[in-house]
Amino acid sequence: MRIGELAARAGTTTRTLRYYESRGLLPARRTHNGYRTYDEDDVRLLEQIRTLQDFGFDLEETRPFVECLRSGHPEGDSCPASLAVYRRKLTELDALIAELSAVRDQVGAQLARAEAAMEGGPEPRCELTG
Repeated sequence: MRIGELAARAGTTTRTLRYYESRGLLPARRTHNGYRTYDEDDVRLLEQIRTLQDFGFDLEETRPFVECLRSGHPEGDSCPASLAVYRRKLTELDALIAELSAVRDQVGAQLARAEAAMEGGPEPRCELTG
């Protein structure tokens, strides 16, 4: 298939595919007249990249999965380099969760403080001045 058909099947643009090609993530096979050609393996490769990006992986983090697919592993994540990326991403996500949890605790404490200050006091006046 040509680049336009691959883009349509993968739900992306030809510009994106050319970018992936320039980054070495998508193979650059060409016919004798210079047209790019792709096959079902390329569709699978693009699905893998898109899924990983939907999970928050940046484009370079998808490289080990792409290489794993190219080496014949059907899921693209059963290679040591792919597993290492999963581990790094989990560590990153755990740190973000801890950070968000700390912020949530601070917001909860501020809310409790504000609610306690309001108990028994006068109703606050909220006015818009112009």
